[in-house]
Amino acid sequence: MLHFILINFITLRLTDVIDVLLVAFLLYELYNLLKGTAAINIFAGIIAIFGMWRLVNLLRMELLSEILGAFISVGFIALIVVFQPEIRQFLLLIGTPRFMAKVKNRVWFLNLNLGKVINLDVDNIITACRKMSANKTGVLIVIAKTNELRQYVESGQVIDAQISDELLMNIFFKNSPLHDGAVIILNNKIKSARCILPVSSNKKISVALGLRHRAAVGVTERTDAIAVVVSEETGEVAYVKKGVIIQNANLSQVKNFLDKEFN
Repeated sequence: MLHFILINFITLRLTDVIDVLLVAFLLYELYNLLKGTAAINIFAGIIAIFGMWRLVNLLRMELLSEILGAFISVGFIALIVVFQPEIRQFLLLIGTPRFMAKVKNRVWFLNLNLGKVINLDVDNIITACRKMSANKTGVLIVIAKTNELRQYVESGQVIDAQISDELLMNIFFKNSPLHDGAVIILNNKIKSARCILPVSSNKKISVALGLRHRAAVGVTERTDAIAVVVSEETGEVAYVKKGVIIQNANLSQVKNFLDKEFN
């Protein structure tokens, strides 16, 4: 009997610790999400009211406890409306590759390779980027991995063709009707062109970079895709992974990176 009680006590204590750690983690991520916005003041006010409510409960101040309890229960629905953009952004954060990578680094059994091996035709992509870089042709190529990017594929013109440097150059040619937007490569095929991508709101991105680079960062923040960009102004090549952009990369560096990711 004593052994059973001791086991239950240990289990309860471990559960409590996990509960507190999870709440602390969620509050920390929510704080980082709201930091620097007007919503942080509302968030601080909510925490203060909740702390006061718990305090008056402990002190058995029944009238004040009832008032604060009613405010919290009714105010919960209002908070969903007020914080709708922040809640959506927080839920997107949980599903991002960067967040999942952090979790997998801490939990060994989640560190599994769930994707299939994709043999990418890197040479044709690099050849096209070399020629278009020399001509200062703007390029945005997104290469899908485990996420098939269906919502972005459907926003453009589906092509479903074999990768070739000539086809890529024709797509991004300035007078081509398909040049404005991104090309998405899926399963070693040019799946779609003229695709619309989400633009990153990361304030750390250099103001010198345009919408093409911001779209490359945006799609890699939300998915596990890789993006390759050629600047229309300078002809410089960049590649992006998990929202991190490597600027002014030489093509040998880009080739090695793509081979490592896909081959």
